[in-house]
Formats: sequence, structure tokens, C-alpha cells
Amino acid sequence: MKDLLVLGIESSCDETSAAVVLNGREILSNVISSQIKIHKKYGGVVPEIASRKHIESIVPVVSDALAKANKTLDDIDVIGVTKGPGLVGALLVGVSFAKAVAFSKKKPLVGVNHIQGHICANFLQHPDLEPPFICLVVSGGHSHIVYVKDYVTFEILGQTRDDAAGEAFDKIARAVGLGYPGGPLVDNMAKKGDAHSIEFPRVYFKDRSFDFSFSGLKTAVLNYINIANQKNESINIYDVCASFQQAVVDVLVENTLRCAKNKKLSTVVLAGGVAANNQLRQKMQDECCKNGYKCYYPLTVLCTDNAAMIASAAYYEYSNNNLSDITLNAYPSLKLGKNSVNEF
Repeated sequence: MKDLLVLGIESSCDETSAAVVLNGREILSNVISSQIKIHKKYGGVVPEIASRKHIESIVPVVSDALAKANKTLDDIDVIGVTKGPGLVGALLVGVSFAKAVAFSKKKPLVGVNHIQGHICANFLQHPDLEPPFICLVVSGGHSHIVYVKDYVTFEILGQTRDDAAGEAFDKIARAVGLGYPGGPLVDNMAKKGDAHSIEFPRVYFKDRSFDFSFSGLKTAVLNYINIANQKNESINIYDVCASFQQAVVDVLVENTLRCAKNKKLSTVVLAGGVAANNQLRQKMQDECCKNGYKCYYPLTVLCTDNAAMIASAAYYEYSNNNLSDITLNAYPSLKLGKNSVNEF
């Protein structure tokens, strides 16, 4: 197959991003316009504001990505765009723009599952990484253990039954007064705390499921804080963050390694925003080493939402003849199934 240049577009939440990627592996540009400062004062993402900012940013971001790659739209072979899951208004900005470009320039269009994009972020950094492997995808909205059979075929082995791991981080950060986004703030505070000072619960299901549940842990932390407040006792925020984070990491790592053992696979991969967490990276690396497994994770910038990962996923979908057309829509509740072209 000849070299393929993919223009990736990502607008599923509060980052407007565009990237140019060669053959699914080499990043020529990856431009990200974040809205964190805008949403920070609200304590979380406001969907309507996010959509409006995407409309303002999409053209300059795509233009910047093409310029930094020293390419024009005429040089691009494929247009890839996030079709879901995510905020419907935000998704529609990227999908509409991508369809317009693909139609006007007569370029192939590929709608990409956002979760698949996070998995593919690892292909951009690790030239030796190839399926099959087990991937833990953890972010503000998702906590999945995925069996990656090949580049476009996935099976979910475990997922959260309530809160996503990143969502729990945000709620605990808010409870102890750290603000938004919670993940990096809790991670930094935890470095100064004792992870064994407070015994918070770890949830494992009796049916030996690989699923997660973080709502009980979240409630336990909130109860600990509330009881201390009622008694006019001070709490050690560093210890609370460290103990909470350790409880989350322990369950994520144990269930992921159980999946790897169950599938008889020796390669474990991290993806998603929470994959940037230092404790998760360290513990997964250590446990993989003990078991003789290989462990991969992306650079921090590739853990968070970005268009390079979408371009990579689009390359593999295009290579497998999984194309979209002008009827492509946004799917806010899109699932990642055995085949990535499934809409729901």
C-alpha cells in the first residue's frame, strides 16, 4: 500500500484538535486547543459552551495542523473524525466540518470511535506494538478493559458498572477543594501523602467479573471527609488523595492483569486520560514486570483527547475498507464492540 496521509479531527468534549499522521504511526502535526480554563470556573465541562468554542476553533486549528505538517488539503488522502462517544453538540462540529471537507475535496471519510482512538494512541509512540493485546482504557467518561484482537476488532472484557475512574477523581478533587480537572491535581497531592494511611474499599465482584465499581469508593471518601467535618477534625488532604488513588489503581491493575492471564496474552497497554496517572503507570509497569509481561503507555499528551490518535485509528479503518459517507452522524453513546463499525 502506498503512503497514506490522514487528517484527523477530534471534538468529542472540550478539546478541539487536528492532526496529520503518516501511515497511522508517524505524527507530522498534532494541534490541540484546550478549553480547560473556560470550564474550570464551572467545575466541569458545560456542553453548550464547549460546542460554541469548537465552532470558533475548528478552522484555525485545522489550518494550523496542515501548516505545521507542511501540507495542504490536496495532499491529504483520508479524512478521519471522531463520531462518538462524547457530547453530541461538540461531536457534531467535528463531524460536520469533516464531511464538508471530504465532500468538497472528494476525499474518503472515516468516522472513528473515540475509545478506539485512545487505544491507537499507543501505535503512534511504539513502533513495535502490534495486536493482539489487552488494553485498559481509563478516562473521565470510560473505564474499559479491551481485548484488542487486531487493529479494528475489539471485545470489551470489563467495564465500570457506575462511575468511570476519571469521574471519581474529579468528584474527590472537588470534595477536598482542589478544583477541576481533578485527575492531575489528585495525582500531584498523592505524591506527598501516605497511600496506606486510610483503608478505603476495593470492589471485586463475586462472579469473578472483570468489571469495576467506583461509586462505593467515592462514597467512602466523602463519608470520611464529612465525619471529620462533623467532629471539627482536620483531614490530611495528601493522605486522602494518596489512599483514594491507591484504591483505584489497585483494582484497575488487578483486573487488567487477570484479563491478560485469562486470554493468555503477555502484552498490556494503557490508554485514556487516567493513563497519565503516575501511580497507575508505575504499578502496572511493576506488576507486568513481575509476571513477565510487556507494558506500554503513550506520552501524556497522547493520553488526553487529541486528533493524532483519531488519525491513526482512521488509517487502520480505511486500510480495512471501513469507510463512512455523507450521512455520517454523531453518536454520543457509541459503543466499542467486536467490530468498530457498529454504531450502537
